[in-house]
Amino acid sequence: MLLEVRDLYVEFRTRDGVAHAVNGVSFAVDSGETLAVLGESGSGKSVTAQAVMGILDTPPGRITGGEILFQGRDLLPLKEDARRRIRGAGMAMVFQDALSALNPVLSVGDQLGEMFVVHRGMSKKAARARAVELMDRVRIPAARERAGQYPHQFSGGMRQRIMIAMAMALEPDLIIADEPTTALDVTVQAQVMDLLAELRSELGMGLILITHDLGVVADVADRIAVMYAGRIVETAPVHDVYQAPAHPYTQGLLDSIPRLHHKGKELYAIQGLPPNLLAIPPGCAFHPRCPRAQDVCRTEEPPLYEVSEDRRSACHFWKETLHDTTAP
Repeated sequence: MLLEVRDLYVEFRTRDGVAHAVNGVSFAVDSGETLAVLGESGSGKSVTAQAVMGILDTPPGRITGGEILFQGRDLLPLKEDARRRIRGAGMAMVFQDALSALNPVLSVGDQLGEMFVVHRGMSKKAARARAVELMDRVRIPAARERAGQYPHQFSGGMRQRIMIAMAMALEPDLIIADEPTTALDVTVQAQVMDLLAELRSELGMGLILITHDLGVVADVADRIAVMYAGRIVETAPVHDVYQAPAHPYTQGLLDSIPRLHHKGKELYAIQGLPPNLLAIPPGCAFHPRCPRAQDVCRTEEPPLYEVSEDRRSACHFWKETLHDTTAP
């Protein structure tokens, strides 16, 4: 197994109390596999990714429990120098806001080339040549000329391609893409997703795709893990989730996708708001918003029930949800 996260807990100590951002998350991803981690903003997706990468802001955040095994090695006990050597060469991350992630005062060629200077000991000239090759690889037109340009001179889609090029520069075994299509139009979203899928196949790397949009992962992901209030509430092969979700929250996310036959109708939205992580409701955290909630949901936190050999659902009434596929 390439990456295995076991029972991970992350909390943030604030003036108002302790925010429980990640609560016992477990998942795994293998080489050549894409795992999509889904959920609304505040569900713990990005914090989980930052914990895996070792870039969690500490303080106020801290990992309070669990294991992060990368190629069989637990990363949490490692010192920062050892973690830094793994970042870039072993695992890399594509950040959500490319304009903020890129240095505005350095050309994109210099930023891409820096990876080879620092990690491979190349000369600046050789590193610039590799940077141009990477820009060609992610289909940036006139790469040799544009390598001397700055991030603000590129469109949003081109900046995201540069971020992908930077992540794959050292051909890592794992890439984590955090909302890589945010603020991009539908056509560019499809191009970015196709590029990630192509590189995954070409390099045989594992890919963790973090998103809130079920629509962008249908043709890319192999498996889906749905997060809510810092916990995974459903995990399953991607086609099983689309055909028949086994958790009401997953059903709500699916029903929220705009469809052509809904033209002229009001778009569906899950009622209410995600819970305050300083005071997560008892029982099932989703029960205040769940149309199926009963007394047991308000008092007993559901375990991840085994729906099938490769599928789990944290819902006391997963059987009813699984067999009710009627969209609103």
